[in-house]
Formats: sequence, C-alpha cells, structure tokens
Amino acid sequence: MSPTSENPVIAGVLLAAGGGRRLGGRPKALLPHRGRPLVEYALRVLRDGGCGPLHVVLGAAAEDVRARADLTGCVVTDNPEWEQGMGSSLRAGLGALAGTGADAALVLLVDQPGIGAQAVARVRSAYRARSSLAAASYDGERGHPVLFGADRWADIAEAAVGDQGARAYLRAHRDAITLVECSDVAQAYDIDTPEDLTRLE
Repeated sequence: MSPTSENPVIAGVLLAAGGGRRLGGRPKALLPHRGRPLVEYALRVLRDGGCGPLHVVLGAAAEDVRARADLTGCVVTDNPEWEQGMGSSLRAGLGALAGTGADAALVLLVDQPGIGAQAVARVRSAYRARSSLAAASYDGERGHPVLFGADRWADIAEAAVGDQGARAYLRAHRDAITLVECSDVAQAYDIDTPEDLTRLE
C-alpha cells in the first residue's frame, strides 16, 4: 500500500455561493443556524467528519460572508460566475484543489444542515484510491456529500455546467459509485424556500 492509501488527504469542499433567490435574495451562507452563520456550521461538519484541508467557495455577498463569518483555517475561493449555478462553484472548488496533493475532495452543500459529521465521516471512509467515487445515499437514493478521487477532478469539472453540478458525470459513472447509506444519521433536505427556514435552529 502506498502512504496515501493508508492516510489519504481528503479535502473538504463546501459550496456556499448560492444567492437564495427563493429566500428573497438572502445569501444561504449567512442564514443563522445555532447562533452562527450556516457556512460556519457546515465547515465544522466537514472538519469534525475528518476532512482537511478545508476549502469554501463563496459567491453571493462574498464580502459580507468574509466579514461576518469565521472562515479561519479555510482556503476561500470566490466564484464570480456563481449566478450560473452550482456547476461553476464545483469547478471553482476543484480548481482550487489542483496541485495541492489532496487525494480526494468531499463536497458538501451549505444549504443542507441536516447532514452532519457522521455522514461526512462515513462517505470519507469509502475512499480507496485516487479514482474513488462515493456518495451518501438516503433510502437508496444518491445524495450529498459526495467524494471525488483526484484522478476524476478534471473530467468532473468539464462536465459541471449550469445547476447540475456533477449530476451528469455521476449518472454516466453510476456503476463506479460506492453508495454509503446515511439515512440513519442524516437528513438530506435543502434550505430553499421561506418554509424551509423553520428547519434552522
């Protein structure tokens, strides 16, 4: 076994660029959860789940997020094309990891606070090689977080367009994905609408 397979570097990548269109333009990264901005909570989930280094992709109100959220110890990447959808943020996040020596990226979305460190740790533990592809599943349905081995980043970035993120790539490579059941430890809801705000604490 090579050293990297024994002790792989699994970077945490938080996509936190969304503008919260259906929330009246409130940037999702700054929604309050447990007394702090949601972006801080999500970064702690990645850290507690065993990921590092931590990367966060900002877009909407990036300056406000930097000013109001504690992003200490994270590599912050601004995505000027955030309005084009999640694909552009995924490209920015994977691009920031290029050349860092990380073996894989574990990607989490800022607007899914029902996903905690246990789910992150489970998906992280599915890493086997730099070609690994793994995702949390909820009652058999693929969801987040998702783990991308470094050998796949270039192809994933190329396929990431619009709001699809890695969906097309994952569909095309479904036979290679290790699904990790997480429904007993996490809930994969999104904070998208004013009604969803009741899920924040």
